[in-house]
Amino acid sequence: MTTIAPALQTDVKKIKGIFNSQTANQFEVGNTTAKQRLAKLDKLYDAVLKYKQEIREALYADFKKPEAEVDLTEIYIVTSEIKHARRHLKQWMSREKVETPMSMLGSSSWIHYEPKGVVLIISPWNFPINLTFGPLISAIAAGNCVMIKPSEHTPHSSAVMQKIIDEIYDEQEVALIQGGVETSTELLKLPFNHIFFTGAPSIGKVVMAAASKHLSSVTLELGGKSPTIVDETANLGAVATRMAWGKFANNGQVCIAPDYVLVHESKKDALIDAVKEKIEAFYGTDVSKSKDYCRMVNGRHHARVQSMIDDAVANGGKVVMGGESNASEDYIAPTMITDVSLDSKIMTEEIFGPVLPIVTYAKLDEAIDLINSKEKPLALYIYSKSKKNINKIMKHTRAGGTCINNSDVHFFNTNLPFGGSNNSGIGKSHGRYGFEAFSNARSVLQQNIPGALEMLMPPYTDFKQKLIDLTIKWF
Repeated sequence: MTTIAPALQTDVKKIKGIFNSQTANQFEVGNTTAKQRLAKLDKLYDAVLKYKQEIREALYADFKKPEAEVDLTEIYIVTSEIKHARRHLKQWMSREKVETPMSMLGSSSWIHYEPKGVVLIISPWNFPINLTFGPLISAIAAGNCVMIKPSEHTPHSSAVMQKIIDEIYDEQEVALIQGGVETSTELLKLPFNHIFFTGAPSIGKVVMAAASKHLSSVTLELGGKSPTIVDETANLGAVATRMAWGKFANNGQVCIAPDYVLVHESKKDALIDAVKEKIEAFYGTDVSKSKDYCRMVNGRHHARVQSMIDDAVANGGKVVMGGESNASEDYIAPTMITDVSLDSKIMTEEIFGPVLPIVTYAKLDEAIDLINSKEKPLALYIYSKSKKNINKIMKHTRAGGTCINNSDVHFFNTNLPFGGSNNSGIGKSHGRYGFEAFSNARSVLQQNIPGALEMLMPPYTDFKQKLIDLTIKWF
């Protein structure tokens, strides 16, 4: 694939021109039928399959992502989301009838899901296709005009997405805007009806502050430190397989990747040995030569993760697996570290790389207390055969989502809401929940015949007061 230079900043005048044209066009787009919206999604479906090989090549060029991993974590996510919308969009768009209380006899009520209008999607670099087109599917399904700002850190992927969007959509409906921080800043000055951002909590705060100036609603898909608990009853073979894939796929650059492990002290050594065996089974004895192992996206992120490893070791941590690094290739081997200081960078900052700290506990309460001492995580993983332990963890922790005896895979279920809580995010996405994120649930009450309330209007009399008292008591 030809090397692509980083995208130039999009001209401010062009950005405002597209925004104004979409604003003028929003009601025409918003009044489209389910059939018309699905036709737009079918165009995206066909284009993703048409350019599948180019997408694979782009992601390899950006950070050596294996083709099979591209298919599983980028292509499949998009196609499954569109298939889900095909099955359910007509139902989502239909009038949702609700009960009307007896005190309002003579009227009927329903919820009408209307598009928010003109929306902005700011997507990240770690899964550029998945986390750009996924929200786009929801936004189109809800009937919005959309402006997209992909990451400048994956220019090859952004170029393919630009090609797809320009080919299948009019920019009055969907437009992709390339550029860096300056472009994002200019976009955030505009009064969008909704902003969907995926990225770090620190940038999420910037987005939310910008949105507040226009009272734009937001969906923030953020991250944080997602813990994994492995108790004394866990099947370590299953833990090693599922946790290792969930952690080291995409070189650990996954917002829901297991960030650190809390393992019962009796299982620590056996767990480390099981993960080592699984890593060798996945990637061979020399991981650096494996065609199935991704790389850090760029030198800055390689240096960031390497500094975490160095800091952990300087504070007493022991590298028990991996640790090899090659800055010229943005390579960091799958790494496990034990005896980590809870004050080290690796235990206080989101890692977002192929490094897994191992922390032991003697009593389950210790693990729960450590989790609750931090911000609410985007995901929490529980490996256990004990219903008692599982229930205790679920009741005494909070998280955006949880897998029991697995890692990461809740993201793949389009019937589940995906998102965080507080520091790990605001709002939900995927399937019906993504449709609702880009919709306004408009409440509608229609008066069909004169209602009882009209009997209680001024002038107020003793008789009307008695009727009001009866209404309060019985209705």
